[in-house]
Amino acid sequence: EWLYMSENGALPRLGKVLTADTMNANVKKVDYAVRGPIVQRAVQIEKELKEGVKKPFEEVIKANIGDAHAMGQRPITFFRQVMALCTYPLLLDDNKFPEDVKNRARRILQSCGGNSIGAYTTSQGIDCVRHDVANYIQRRDGGIPSDPDNIYLTTGASDGIVTILKLLNTGEGRTRTGVMISIPQYPLYSASIAELGAVQVNYYLNEEKCWSLDISELQRSLQAAREHCNPSVLCIINPGNPTGQVQSRQCIEDVIQFAAKENLFLMADEVYQDNVYAEGCEFHSFKKVLFEMGPEYSSKVELASFHSTSKCYMGECGFRGGYMEVINMDPEVKAQLTKLVSVRLCPPAPGQALMDLVVNSPQPGEPSHQTFMKERTAILSALAEKAKLTEQILNTVPGISCNPVQGAMYSFPRITLPERSINEAKAKGQAPDMFYCMKLLEETGICLVPGSGFGQREGTYHFRMTILPPTDKLKTLLNKLKEFHQKFTQQYS
Repeated sequence: EWLYMSENGALPRLGKVLTADTMNANVKKVDYAVRGPIVQRAVQIEKELKEGVKKPFEEVIKANIGDAHAMGQRPITFFRQVMALCTYPLLLDDNKFPEDVKNRARRILQSCGGNSIGAYTTSQGIDCVRHDVANYIQRRDGGIPSDPDNIYLTTGASDGIVTILKLLNTGEGRTRTGVMISIPQYPLYSASIAELGAVQVNYYLNEEKCWSLDISELQRSLQAAREHCNPSVLCIINPGNPTGQVQSRQCIEDVIQFAAKENLFLMADEVYQDNVYAEGCEFHSFKKVLFEMGPEYSSKVELASFHSTSKCYMGECGFRGGYMEVINMDPEVKAQLTKLVSVRLCPPAPGQALMDLVVNSPQPGEPSHQTFMKERTAILSALAEKAKLTEQILNTVPGISCNPVQGAMYSFPRITLPERSINEAKAKGQAPDMFYCMKLLEETGICLVPGSGFGQREGTYHFRMTILPPTDKLKTLLNKLKEFHQKFTQQYS
């Protein structure tokens, strides 16, 4: 077929340059469950409700993603006051704002080009913010020094994690980089590994022992992977997502010894470091344990650790603030890392400013201190209460078993599915827990993510649910879930 464009030549009618066949094949392998098909359907259902379509429920409850403010958590006053002044400095003349808020805003603005948060910052992040982050880490870890030069401010923790994976990714065939990730894992990891064309190496957490990590399982996973790739990275999420476990100090020490022995680069995702609820559990940073183990380890083991403004008591996901600290990174590689981050110019300045407030919050004696502490405590104790509530109610349901939610913001209960529902799901080409979650959404308006989106042991089924909804809404959600599970089980037995 010819398409005549002009007298002097015809152009053939060609297909599109970019098609599903010609596009980057790695991108097609990317799967990101927490915003996957279930959520797309949930958004559709919300539209239908608005248009007046009758459903057996009034609203969609999205418990699929750790988005605190979307679930009704109120922002911390101090943070938002300072951010308001940074964004609109004329408010510095307004007497509605406490003095410490104004001082903080002035300090941040003075570190910005042209005293404006609209200016680019240095690529590694605003200097004074990196110093504040280093001081925070030093206080958190009981005095172990932190060098601001090892701090990189990032666009949320996700951006730092992907950047480090880029640096580590190399090789072809059997020499390709293998990245060890926990199963269940947060799908940022599997998605980034797929996009980069690296090799995902699974190690399984022990559900029977409250999702703990066994070194023997790391060893098994590593040996198996060495047959087909070059495993050189070990990723740890602590407190755990989606599983909510908090690692013991001993466990972290074992992991560091394992990494040293097997020559692995350690990535510690510590974005939930303030979210620890269970009795006898405590957050220990990998950096702190590494240095307490002495120079034999602390001068050798390569570690990148990550934090964010999106979780803990802040829940400021939309600001995309975060940082990473790199330890024992080869100086030449570090220069390359700095080059790589400079290509993207800089992380968002408002996110950097917010990160600064998180690591340098109001101190005793400052006018904002009392309100700040009251708000912070209220949020964290409400989460602790909701963690308990979730575990208790779910464990009253025959066919659902839920480990204690020791930390983070999720429960990852195991569900027993009747054989008939498993067969029906497979006939539809769906994972059995996806089939379950879709039905739950259609019948109750509750949006959860199936365990298959995070990985799970063959033959087991789970879902991930955030504990973020307000307590009354969470109770409603859990009771609806209970009813649904009983009905589902009857329907398919």
